Amino acid sequence: DGYYFITGRIDDVLCTSGHRIGTAEVENTLVAHSVVAEAAVIGIPHRIKGEGICCFVTLVEGVKPSKEVEKELVQQVRAHIGAFASPDLVVLVPGLPKTRSGKIMRRVLRKISHGEEDSLGDVSTLADPSVVPILITNTKAALVGKSF
Repeated sequence: DGYYFITGRIDDVLCTSGHRIGTAEVENTLVAHSVVAEAAVIGIPHRIKGEGICCFVTLVEGVKPSKEVEKELVQQVRAHIGAFASPDLVVLVPGLPKTRSGKIMRRVLRKISHGEEDSLGDVSTLADPSVVPILITNTKAALVGKSF
């Protein structure tokens, strides 16, 4: 058709329940919700699906994190993409780990969600290193009672 569509990075593709889905598609769906300021999606190991969907979400100012908000976000993704893309874990955070140039350090999110917070690697380029301990705490809290 002569048109180019930017869909996200090719290496940010998850395979969940036999379906391939780009993280950008899930992120865009989350950000379309009125309470979401920013979102980052990564894959997590899942014994049934192969790869689960983990969403780190920053809410707009004035919105309080709650289980109801988490449920709304899961429903948002299910309604717009489908049940196969339903997030397995939603972690509400005050900020995402970004470099000084504003890029999200997904490597840090991956390590934290996999329980490898002792081996985050070089985080000297983080614009705000104080988000890391909060990410770890919130992720551990979100994982309580869940098994993948």
